[in-house]
Amino acid sequence: MIPKTLSSLTSFSHPFLHPQFKFPKSHNPGRVIIICNNKSINPQPQQQTQPELSLPGSEPQGTGAAAPTRGDIYLERQQLLRSQSLVIEKKKKKKKEKASGSLKVATFCCYGCGAPLQKKKHRQLRTILCGRCRLLSHGHMVTAVGGNGGYAGGKQFVTAEELREKLRHLRHEKALIVKLVDIVDFNGSFLAHVRDLAGANPIILVVTKVDLLPKGTDFNCVGDWVVEATTRKKLNVLSVHLTSSKSLVGITGVVSEIQKEKKGRDVYILGAANVGKSAFINAILKMLSDKDPVAAMARKYKPIQSAVPGTTVGPIQINAFLGGGKVYDTPGVHLHHRQAAVVHSQDLPALAPRSRLRGQSFTKEVVLDQWVSEKMEFNSLTGFSIFWGGLVRIDVLKVLPETCLTFYGPKAVKLHIVPTSKADEFYKKELGGLLTPPSGEQVEDWAGLETARQLRITFDDTQRPACDVAISGLGWITVEPVSQTLKDPDADLMPEAPVISLDVHVPKAVEIFVRPPLPVGKFGGEWYQYRDLTEKEEETRPKWYF
Repeated sequence: MIPKTLSSLTSFSHPFLHPQFKFPKSHNPGRVIIICNNKSINPQPQQQTQPELSLPGSEPQGTGAAAPTRGDIYLERQQLLRSQSLVIEKKKKKKKEKASGSLKVATFCCYGCGAPLQKKKHRQLRTILCGRCRLLSHGHMVTAVGGNGGYAGGKQFVTAEELREKLRHLRHEKALIVKLVDIVDFNGSFLAHVRDLAGANPIILVVTKVDLLPKGTDFNCVGDWVVEATTRKKLNVLSVHLTSSKSLVGITGVVSEIQKEKKGRDVYILGAANVGKSAFINAILKMLSDKDPVAAMARKYKPIQSAVPGTTVGPIQINAFLGGGKVYDTPGVHLHHRQAAVVHSQDLPALAPRSRLRGQSFTKEVVLDQWVSEKMEFNSLTGFSIFWGGLVRIDVLKVLPETCLTFYGPKAVKLHIVPTSKADEFYKKELGGLLTPPSGEQVEDWAGLETARQLRITFDDTQRPACDVAISGLGWITVEPVSQTLKDPDADLMPEAPVISLDVHVPKAVEIFVRPPLPVGKFGGEWYQYRDLTEKEEETRPKWYF
């Protein structure tokens, strides 16, 4: 039988040949060229420049009648190239996600703190509370963040650096940042390097816990003071809001501002650890729940609130708006320069004020009442030391006879005044007793007040406070050259050398801020001075709301 030639097979539909294969009308029987997609492939092995491709695990090619057709070879080649391209694309995608550090909410996570959980059923998605959050909700102090200043307790399974790293992606995204600042610890909780996290994204600044300010405070003065302090930071702040998550004061204005400015973007609640982010979100959900069923549903599984810094250890996604858009409760930024970073977990509640602040003032009259039996010769606070618990010691080196130091902070941290000559002995004897925190077992490991900073405070007006000395994570001391209750408007009390000298001792790494005085109390509105603004400043300066 005469074998059929290729020319007689051109009309035959081979089951393995691709429909795009076309044979030329004229050809050389001794050399066959197959044209595919406008590219010529020379099948002769001695003229091939590329090695033969084969699929991993494929069987050896047969010979003769069992030999694979050119269609088989083509299909195998295309399948292998496609598999390789998929692997390369997957690796590139994984590398890109790792480089961008994009924030991902764990599919199965604790709705209270955002910690990842073991896999649960789909119906339990974001409705599970972890064991640590159950303990926190019952008042236990269980820390989860280690390596930040040395405070201990609990299972430390995440570091402060890891939590901060989870926020770095924000600078590359289009988002609306709601930045929270604690008015009691304004400088310590402000996040000086917030631009590294937020990038160029717009910021709504929310000042929390204003209900703790002393009775009689003029919030017009406080709002202007906050805007002045914020303007010096040179941030892209849209507006400033004075709020209280407990009494819901100012929350309505923040919600309106968020809905106005989010413009389809996700909203991220950002702030230092324990500044009140979870409480603020709960207040927002409570305000929206009356008219928004989505917010009402979100309230059922709301973030846990606790005095422990680092309660939130992972991003918590919350559907808070009926029209769409997500709110993220983010892990708090841990700052090593705050008092919460150096005390034991059992002492953390003592650092959080639970009621309205009442300034405690020290003048020469107070010293005279306490130390009259010592028959000491003095006419001012000079030569005395004031202890703020076991966390702060202030040595008064030089002040005016009428100088007044007023302390604003949590009531649980007590104040004691002794002569500087007896201060070292008093501290060593009473640490853990009268002077707490520290307390309990931490006293044995307490390193003491290792940092001392000498302050030389100059002033040009005795009718108003000279400055505030703010202790990061605790409170502040208002330095008045002349006490408000003692000053005589007609008297000339300006000394020849208007200088006040203080030595401030704090634990290592805790920061001390000297700032313009915060106008609080009934006298704050009397001495506070509004700065004259130019037309350009009036336009660019953020507005504040209360």
